[in-house]
Amino acid sequence: MRCGIDVGGTKIETAILSDSGEFLFRERIDTPDNYTAMIRAIKAGVDSAADDTGYDGPVGICMPGSVSKKTGLIQGANTTYLNGQNFQKDLQATLNRAVRLSNDANCFALSEAIEGAGAGANVVFGVIIGTGCGGGIVVNGHLVSGVNGIAGEWGHTPLPWPVANEFDNHDCWCGKTGCLETYISGTAFEKEYQQIAGTSKTGPEIVTDSKNGDIVAEAVLQALEDRIGRGLAMVINILDPDIIILGGGLSNIDRLYENVPRKWPGYVFSNDITTKLLAPKYGDSSGVRGAALLFHDK
Repeated sequence: MRCGIDVGGTKIETAILSDSGEFLFRERIDTPDNYTAMIRAIKAGVDSAADDTGYDGPVGICMPGSVSKKTGLIQGANTTYLNGQNFQKDLQATLNRAVRLSNDANCFALSEAIEGAGAGANVVFGVIIGTGCGGGIVVNGHLVSGVNGIAGEWGHTPLPWPVANEFDNHDCWCGKTGCLETYISGTAFEKEYQQIAGTSKTGPEIVTDSKNGDIVAEAVLQALEDRIGRGLAMVINILDPDIIILGGGLSNIDRLYENVPRKWPGYVFSNDITTKLLAPKYGDSSGVRGAALLFHDK
């Protein structure tokens, strides 16, 4: 058995999986509003899982942000009360178990590369495009975190090959301006539609409207596809992955898998592009599944 916990902005999911990847225990609760309550909530989930299955092994944690290799403290988490905390040390002391932490996009990539849509590929780039925009790299079945713990964070690189009208109003929560996350996240997608149409709609509503002939919805969706295409072309130029797997809410837009790769030839530094863009096998359960694999990645 293996244990994974997905610490998200709205929910905490605790799961016990068999070696064949079947859920033996699964529980979701709302994310608490402070750090102490989160530690207690995670302990309660692990205790419930242990009582139900008898599991007494280590725990993998999927979380927002990253762990500083220098200090061991959490940085860059949009669940802001985690920032500056030694999350691993506190959890190990509370759970009395070995704990490994990794970014939510890393866990998504690991799950999909080992057991999901990218199984068998040499280099997999996993992308989460939802509220924000993150990425993770898996090479030959092993997660690449990088010397600074930020490998794959393409969402906080600039939008490549921008045109003149793409520069304004793209301040990022990280303190910089022009991050990819401000152009191609689900939040950015809905914001751009509101700015043009003058009314608010959810991402799925915008996609539906585009199918029904809404000119503004179609224009915003085409702009999204072009920007994702440029962003991933930059990744291909640097990493040259076998497979790119989309996760997060925008991964449910079926047309992306056909239209985004059509953008690549104008930007990728190769006459032949064999990189594949695929939908995830496990969807929103990839985070907790990847967390459960953290102790299997040596």
